[in-house]
Amino acid sequence: STQGLKFNELLERSVCRFVVNFDLNPAKLQISPIPSCTRHTEQHEGQFYPISEQDIKVTFPQGLPNRYQRQCKTFNEYCLMVRRPALELIGYLKNADYSQPTIRYVLYGKRGSGKSLTLCHALHSCHRQGWLLLQVPDAHTLVKNCKELMPSSYKDNRIDQPMESSTWLKNFKASNEHFLKQIQTQQRYVWSKRDVTEEGRPLGEVVDLGLARVKSASDAVSVVWKELKRQSGVGAYRLLVCVDGVNALWGRTTLKKEDKSMVCIGCVSSSFLLWLLVTTGGAVIASVTQTGSLYNNKFLYKPHELLGKDGFEALDPFVPVQVHNYNEKEFESCYQYYLERNWIQHEQGETRPKTARPKQARF
Repeated sequence: STQGLKFNELLERSVCRFVVNFDLNPAKLQISPIPSCTRHTEQHEGQFYPISEQDIKVTFPQGLPNRYQRQCKTFNEYCLMVRRPALELIGYLKNADYSQPTIRYVLYGKRGSGKSLTLCHALHSCHRQGWLLLQVPDAHTLVKNCKELMPSSYKDNRIDQPMESSTWLKNFKASNEHFLKQIQTQQRYVWSKRDVTEEGRPLGEVVDLGLARVKSASDAVSVVWKELKRQSGVGAYRLLVCVDGVNALWGRTTLKKEDKSMVCIGCVSSSFLLWLLVTTGGAVIASVTQTGSLYNNKFLYKPHELLGKDGFEALDPFVPVQVHNYNEKEFESCYQYYLERNWIQHEQGETRPKTARPKQARF
């Protein structure tokens, strides 16, 4: 059985069979013609479906996983494979009762199995259904290599990340601009002697203020999270909280204060998004990842191993969704996808003639 093998391993085992039995006129790869990913079912498993550039800009303004982004740039198209974990996750979201407390879904799997792209599939599905998207594409980046740290003016012992907060506000606005005019603040916020956001103002004003005043960006992010959490249970919209690498929020940081002492995770302003994981009128999708994880064994991948005791108890109860490596059907579909785009050569394909390299002079 090839279940659970990585793409490279499957390629090594299968390439000989494909070369020997290669058909000069192979069947065309099926690109799912379904206009909306919300209608994908098990019969579409293993097929690729296209995503428009407009959907990419709105749903993923922060960009896509690096390797996948390079592939899309190479082929000049955005296509995602319909995989079983994504279908399972989308099925849960369709059948959930949103009048009850929010259900949390945690994706886990071995490194490189496709957790981030499974999140992307679920995000795109929710975008097509008109959800409000609140996403953190890589939580590990919030606890290491921050461009600038500054003490919070709102709360003692809290460290703000103004540049990261400003970037998050920009991406949040790109994904949810139509919501920001509808949602109104439910209390008065004083930013300075001159800047005040009155009760009943559009939430977009808070976002714009955070973008215009980078120093206040972290506080603006906290206000946005607070207002969304407070109003998500009203029923005007469904809120999707999506965090890739959520285990970073219970780990250690590489951030240092001015006196060179380490910043604890509880003092970082971004860690306060933890209380967003408990809400109503929506769903929480998170993944636990080894990639970018600090001070963890690279072979660990199960939720209790990466979250630790505190993280596991904070998320519990949750629905675990395992993302396996490619099975044979998915591998053959991916192989055919690369083959049709002339990305994989075979013995009957033309190769570039070898040219002799000029000898380097030795001294």
